[in-house]
Amino acid sequence: MNKARARKRSTTSSTAKSQKSTSSIRIIAGQHRGRKLPVLSADGLRPTTDRVKETLFNWLMTEIQGSSCLDCFAGAGSLGFEAQSRGAEIVTMIELNDAAAKQLKANQSLLNATNLEVVNTNTLDFLTKPKNQFDIVFIDPPFRQQLAQQTIDLLTSGWLSENALVYVETESDSPTPSVPANWQLAKEKTAGQVTYRLYQLV
Repeated sequence: MNKARARKRSTTSSTAKSQKSTSSIRIIAGQHRGRKLPVLSADGLRPTTDRVKETLFNWLMTEIQGSSCLDCFAGAGSLGFEAQSRGAEIVTMIELNDAAAKQLKANQSLLNATNLEVVNTNTLDFLTKPKNQFDIVFIDPPFRQQLAQQTIDLLTSGWLSENALVYVETESDSPTPSVPANWQLAKEKTAGQVTYRLYQLV
């Protein structure tokens, strides 16, 4: 999906068109390799491209099996479903948009992914009270809302396991996020409009 076009679509409309499944994401590897899942057309939903996703999960190849994963801005579910397919033990997906969350739950049922949970809420509210620790966290928020930095700040209050990995995707023209001293930048790459980074707690 073209990310520039995706950002222009409105989520405020209650018309059938705004909630129609008009495109899909593809699971690249693992248990559900090759499966295509429908996604909604909605403002801010920017499914991670296969190119970026493949690079990310190559970075995570030795860590994903048996891990607990938190997808902070699930959107179309591209990262969360890929993690589940590749052997993550637990995947929690947070999505504020009601229609998008409903679609995530429908896709969860299609895959019979019983180890995956979809939480329909505001990510920043969810992160105010630590409940579990996660080994891998995905931060891929809607652009131009300064959500990445706020999420990073909240994660430091007990959400991360020892040696956790945190993936952060931001606009390529935005400042580098400020991270705690014990977050070591492990990988970094730019593809078009986005820069994506992988940090590891040390």
